Amino acid sequence: MNKLHFPEIAKEIIGKIEQTQVENLHAAADLYAQSIAADGLVHLWGGGHSSMGVQETFPRIGSIAGFHPIAELPLTYYTNVVGVSGLRQALFLERVPGYAETVLQNFEFGPRDCLEVISSTGINPVVLEIALGMKSRGLPVVAITSVAHQMATRSRHASGKRLCEIADIVIDNCTPPGDASVQIDGCDYPTSATSSLAVITIVQTLNALVAEKLVALGSKPLILASPHFVGNEAESKQNIEAYYAEFRRRARRL
Repeated sequence: MNKLHFPEIAKEIIGKIEQTQVENLHAAADLYAQSIAADGLVHLWGGGHSSMGVQETFPRIGSIAGFHPIAELPLTYYTNVVGVSGLRQALFLERVPGYAETVLQNFEFGPRDCLEVISSTGINPVVLEIALGMKSRGLPVVAITSVAHQMATRSRHASGKRLCEIADIVIDNCTPPGDASVQIDGCDYPTSATSSLAVITIVQTLNALVAEKLVALGSKPLILASPHFVGNEAESKQNIEAYYAEFRRRARRL
């Protein structure tokens, strides 16, 4: 049987995250737990494939009420590839100065809130202006990003800064420059992107750490349970209704 390339690379990346990012993961989880315990919100931003990290964090089975996903549809819905809501438009919009501030103006952010911004590349104007816009509002910013990619590329933002140079806490997803990881003989470019598996590993690690830290703070987290393993239908319905109600209560000011 031929060797499978990607699983080995995936294990290596996850191993690097485990070996090098423990301190940063705990720092981010402390920030999130303190925000949620104080009735704040942890806002989540991710465009393109980084939006998968937002969806994996909240709302999701096993996710904690207290997160607020911001997923801008024109930057995340491009699977038509061509035509309306195509890939060209998404790639164009992520480089448009001023777009991020237009998004942020739709929300009211509180003094106990914070931001998690997910971008493996971390060089495009929209993601950088989301981070800068939140910092200008006094919110601490956590970045989940590829430091190696940013150090190998130039910022497209007028400031010349990269995401890892802006965020207060940087969690390195430990993926290679360019994201794709497997070079096949006879192909012009590598295949098998790595950032999604790295980001999902990170955000699910954070979910568990935040739950632990909320319990330690005496603020039991409200977690969305799987309807198949909750016990009975009435209990499952009660859980999801409580989840909806808590999100609505926290997010009402937005």
